[in-house]
Amino acid sequence: MNGAKLGVLALLASTAALCGFAASDSTPPSALAHGSGVAATAAAKVDNFMLVDADMEAHELYRLADAKAVVIVTQSNGDAAVRGLAPALKSLKAAYGAKGVEFMMLNSNLKDSREAIQAEAAKAGFDTPVLMDSNQLVGESLGVTRSAEVLVVDPKTWTVAYRGAIAGAGKALDALSAGQQVAVASGPPSKGAPIAFPARGATTISYSKDVAPILEAKCVACHEEGGIGPFAMTNYAMVKGFSPMIREVIRTDRMPPYHADPHVGKFSDDQRLSPDQVKTVVHWIEAGSPRGDGPDPLGAVKRVAKEWPLGKPDLLINVPAYTIPATGVVDYQRPAVASPLTEGKWVRAATVKPGSRQGVHHLLTGWMAEMPADGKSSETKWAASLGAGYAVGAESNMEPANAGVYLPPGGAIGFQAHYTPFGKEVVDKSQIALYFYDKPPELVMHSVVVVDNTIVIPPNEARHKEVAYVTFPHDALLYSAFPHAHYRAYSSDLWIRYPDGKEKLLLSLPRYDFNWQRSYTFAEPVKVPAGSKLIAHYVYDNSKRNPSNPDPNRQITWGEQSWEEMLFTSLSYRWTDETALHRVNYEPEMNASRLMGMLDDNIDGKIEKAELKGRIGDMLAKYWDVLDKNHDGVLDAGEFAAAQTMMGPRRRGAAEAPSAAPASPTAGAK
Repeated sequence: MNGAKLGVLALLASTAALCGFAASDSTPPSALAHGSGVAATAAAKVDNFMLVDADMEAHELYRLADAKAVVIVTQSNGDAAVRGLAPALKSLKAAYGAKGVEFMMLNSNLKDSREAIQAEAAKAGFDTPVLMDSNQLVGESLGVTRSAEVLVVDPKTWTVAYRGAIAGAGKALDALSAGQQVAVASGPPSKGAPIAFPARGATTISYSKDVAPILEAKCVACHEEGGIGPFAMTNYAMVKGFSPMIREVIRTDRMPPYHADPHVGKFSDDQRLSPDQVKTVVHWIEAGSPRGDGPDPLGAVKRVAKEWPLGKPDLLINVPAYTIPATGVVDYQRPAVASPLTEGKWVRAATVKPGSRQGVHHLLTGWMAEMPADGKSSETKWAASLGAGYAVGAESNMEPANAGVYLPPGGAIGFQAHYTPFGKEVVDKSQIALYFYDKPPELVMHSVVVVDNTIVIPPNEARHKEVAYVTFPHDALLYSAFPHAHYRAYSSDLWIRYPDGKEKLLLSLPRYDFNWQRSYTFAEPVKVPAGSKLIAHYVYDNSKRNPSNPDPNRQITWGEQSWEEMLFTSLSYRWTDETALHRVNYEPEMNASRLMGMLDDNIDGKIEKAELKGRIGDMLAKYWDVLDKNHDGVLDAGEFAAAQTMMGPRRRGAAEAPSAAPASPTAGAK
């Protein structure tokens, strides 16, 4: 994660839970699991899974619990039998979709890439999402052997109620739609192409040689004594005891908590399990988590979380203590302390240690030229960054090599703290550790936020879409992105649109997880030519199928508290022509186009009246006829600039405040 120089105001939110591990299904592994050798039966239990389709939308099976039935059709590229199903599948969807039946296709073929699946779906005319079973775990557990097979799942029991040809699916759906049992549980076998599962029936997996090293490399850093994980992986017995939960959170992609989709981009801080690692751990659990021979690597060393993972701090800052009440709503707290620095320093790293992991949802920091007389911080006065911030799940911030943020001497350090009561009164005493360069680095880091505080999410809408962008006026290098929203966020992505109009997907979070908010650092900085737009799309689930939704019947707008919403993606970057010895100030030029990026939903560089939303939209609508000087029905760049000047101070509270760059590596996570 990368810190950044602060522009104006930073708003962040953090998680409501300490960890993505949830109380999970503790049922024994499916009879269709790896190595079982048991034939598929119609009554087989279907365990939960989360898969992403070829268009980068996530699908979690158990979120469809209110459906009458779930139809899964196995698919493989180039198979005439599957292509031939397209008309019948469309007819089936037309007949039963309105009755509450959900449809999806499942591609478990290792040779089929995302792009190839997209092309195949378009060619065959599929109007059903094709889920990419890249690790083959779902296909294995369902006993899949061929494409063009239809499985009808009963959400009341999560069992396969029918398996066979598509011709027999209608009767099964009639029965389930009427709340009756399916009379015929199987039909003629599929005539589709075989699908190979190379890991099915593989050799015995060793806990000592195969599984424990994976856990050491990818899991133990959080699952150690004093770590953020809910249990410590201290030995084989602990892992075996939690193995059903581990299997579930891997199948639903909740763990490890790194949610950038592997089909898009490469990241230097990638914490995902590789496909081979996923299959090794899951197959071992499905085989009964055997101990086997050999030493226990997890039990050989006692692991305790370090107080400061980066070592002794160069400067330790104590955040003023705050008593978090047991209940109620706590407004943002904004204390300030005098800075102890007598000379300027370049920050190379920072770690925030929350005093109460359950109560601190986020903590932002910024430098002010003077200590406020009332001892209270104001983000509008933050003039520099500490490169330090916190949200649950966040890690220490390390600046890129030979790059940093400058912290001036004297003045004051301001904080923005979001505390959330959790049923017990506690006193929070958070601390911040800063690490400085011995000599100034060559490069200077900055941050900007793609934000839209005009969002309006209708009640009971499952896939509401919003978009915002920021335009870079000069050449830059993009280092990382930190997407942030609240309980109703379903997915998020980040695109770059180059000056010639071409676009590239840089980051995709098909399932946004409020419980784990982090920065995603590109393996190689992304070149951003002058005139490029960085575009963030967010999808919100304000329906009853969202288990985190406080109230699907409410219209939701922008707000600081977690039951409200945000569209907030912080970007860490540097200007390519700037060095520590040659500073530039391009931020005012960038900020001048920020409001356009909020309102211009079709990204055409103009504002249509239909695009106006929120308080700022109401202001513009009131004076539309005056602002639209040429009366062509839109506000072009010139007319919009004049409108911004006319609104003046009124615009500040409505738009400028939440659009500023954050002062921390967590860059806007609330």
